[in-house]
Parts: sequence; C-alpha cells; structure tokens
Amino acid sequence: MRIENIKLIWTLMPVFLSGVDCGTWRVVYPQRDICVVNGSFVVIPCLFDHPYNLRVKNVMWYHVKSRPVKSPLVYDSSSNKVPTRFQYIGDQKNNCSLKMDQVDHNDAGKYVFRFTTNSENGKWTGRPGPTLKIVDLKIFSTRPDGVRATEEGDSVNLTCVNVCDKHSSAFIWFKNGEPINEGPVLYLNNVSSTNSGNYTCSLRRHTETSGVLNIDVEYGPKNTSVSVRGSMEGDFSSNITLICSSHANPPVENYTWFKIDDEDDNVDIMDVGPWPEFLPADGGQYLCSATNKHGSQNSSVVTVKIRKYWAPFGSDVIIIATVAVLLIVIAVVTLRRLHKKRIWIPKPESEDDIQNTDYVNWLPYANNHTQERHPCEGGTEEVVYSTVYYKKKTKSNTELPTDSHPRDDESVIYISVSEANC
Repeated sequence: MRIENIKLIWTLMPVFLSGVDCGTWRVVYPQRDICVVNGSFVVIPCLFDHPYNLRVKNVMWYHVKSRPVKSPLVYDSSSNKVPTRFQYIGDQKNNCSLKMDQVDHNDAGKYVFRFTTNSENGKWTGRPGPTLKIVDLKIFSTRPDGVRATEEGDSVNLTCVNVCDKHSSAFIWFKNGEPINEGPVLYLNNVSSTNSGNYTCSLRRHTETSGVLNIDVEYGPKNTSVSVRGSMEGDFSSNITLICSSHANPPVENYTWFKIDDEDDNVDIMDVGPWPEFLPADGGQYLCSATNKHGSQNSSVVTVKIRKYWAPFGSDVIIIATVAVLLIVIAVVTLRRLHKKRIWIPKPESEDDIQNTDYVNWLPYANNHTQERHPCEGGTEEVVYSTVYYKKKTKSNTELPTDSHPRDDESVIYISVSEANC
C-alpha cells in the first residue's frame, strides 16, 4: 500500500503541475481514506500549489480534533519540537507528503496540511484532509469439525487477515512469541499436545502483531507412572506412599489403584477415588490407572516389599530368645520336682528300719473326760494306727561332741496318722 501511495503521487504529479502556471492556491490529497495496520508505518500523499511569485517559508501538518489551526501539530518545519515518528518527505515546491512510523490507535483521525509564504497574506490550509484508520491484524480459525474443542488428531487452519489489504500475503506467524512460518494461512494437521500454545501473526518487517489466538489441544492421559515416597522395601511400621502421576488435558478426573494377586492371576481392584496417593497395607505388585473424558492409561507395575514384624530382628537374636525360653521351662520343671521331694515320706529301706518301728494304737478322743460321749455315739469305734520310725543318726568319725549336743545320738520320728470315720 505504501509503495502504491508513492506511485500515485508521481502519477498525479504531471496532471497537477499542468496548473502551476495559473498560480492558484490549492492542496490536493490523492487518498481521502487511508487504512493502516497498527504498528506499521504509512505515507499520507499530498500535493500543493501557490502563486509562482511567492516563496514557501513554512510547512505544517495538523492532527485534526476540533479546528484545524488549533489542532496539535505533528510536524512544523520551523520547530524542532515535533515527534520523531512524523517525517516530512515532501519539499517546498509541490510535494507535501507526510510519513508516519509506528502508528497506533491514537493516530487515527483526519490530517490537514498548511503552508505559509513570504507574503503576509500568503497562507493556505488544505481541507478537508484525509482520514487515517488504524486496524489490528485478525486471526480466524477454521476446523473441519466445527466449534467443538480441539482434540488430538484434528486439523486446524489459521488465517491472518489484514482488513486494509485482504490480498496481502506478507505475514509471519508466531507461536508463543517465536516465529514458525510465513504466509497468510498456517496449516496445523493431525495436531497433538505439542501444538497447544498462543498464536499471533504480523506483517513482514513489522514488530506489531495481531491479537492472540490460543489453541488448547485436549488429549487423554499420557506418561502415567508410579513413584514411591520412601523405600521400596520396609517393615510394617514404615510409611510407604505410592504416587500416581499423568499428563492429560483436561486434567485426570479419577485415579484407580490395582493390586495383582500372584496366586490365581486375578486383579484385586482398590478404588481410592480422585486422590493420586495410596498407602499400601502390605507388600505386593501395584499399578494405577488415570482417566479423563478422552480415555485412560495404566502405569507400569511396581513391587513393594514389606517385612513382617519379626523380620527386623536378626537370626542370632531369635536363637538366643529360643534358648532363653527353653532354659526357663527347664528351671520351672526342676523347681516343681524339688518341691515334691520335700513333702515325700520315705518308706523303710532296711530291716533295721523295720525293727526300729513302733506301732501305737490311738483311741480317738480317749482322755480324762471319759464321761463324755463320742460325737459318733452308737457307731463303731475304729482303731487309729500310728507308725513311728526311729532312725538312728550315725556320727562321723571326725565329728566332735559339743556341749550343745549332750546326747550321743538323736532319733528322727516320722508319724503317719489316719483318722477314724464315723
């Protein structure tokens, strides 16, 4: 467009110069409506004429907001206090064109050229001036499947549109700020998660880009895996946590844990709901499944080993404990046998013992109170026999008599008593 503007000036110049000899006051704007993309530069073409006997002293451009003379100056040849974005590329004879760099939406509106000469009354303002329109590049997305969410495997076409020049093809495409392609259309076929991101486009050699179009590719769970917090091997008191993780869009909605039963090759399902963490109660083989609306994926199997409560003790400790228990049992049995020997009544072992045995007849309740009747009066009196053993104590040849034992030998008396029955 800018090249076309310059060509237009030189095309109209011969026609315009044909009237110079007339010496008329005039300003001609070859384009009344100018459209430009935000961030680019633009040239406002302009031609002017004045009486040939006058000399141009000053040229000015106004951004018209109310009255032209009271509008802000964007260029003044007699002043150095003008924005550097505005550059006068004309002359003081016939060309009054103005170039604007890095235009933005604040630059939109009408512009007017004015010039003065060396004559006190030699001033002229060309109005109405051209109108400048500032637009943004737009991106349109087309999908074969309509307006639903973009899923993995779909095809998406992005088109960059310059409403000022619908036939323009000098575009650069960006993804997340990095250039990726050129041309008016960006084709994304068989999209995957790697195609998700923010897309923009811009005119070539321009820094200003279009608005952002976000592509969010949805897909089922991927890279599902199980990690372990703690050691893969522990005892019954260890805190072992299994953590299931997966990449999915939208995020995983549900995690399901499985424990493999090695005995009958069945799978014992343990559903822990939406939480990705699981605390195994015992050892075994575990895996998890991650699910969202686009599908599910299982992790690989991990093996957790949990030792029994006695496993932390070494074999030496177990042997020592077993021996200690056996010793205690032996000690208890020995003590009980010793206790029985204390209350044992010996039988006569020899003929001497029998000879030293006296038999005593004991009549129950026989005493001085013979006048009292036995409680079992009328019954048959039974004789109670008592056996008395006299066992002589043999002195040792080395034993010396003492005053505390005046008797030469002592006898031990054993008595057995049997009660009478009524």
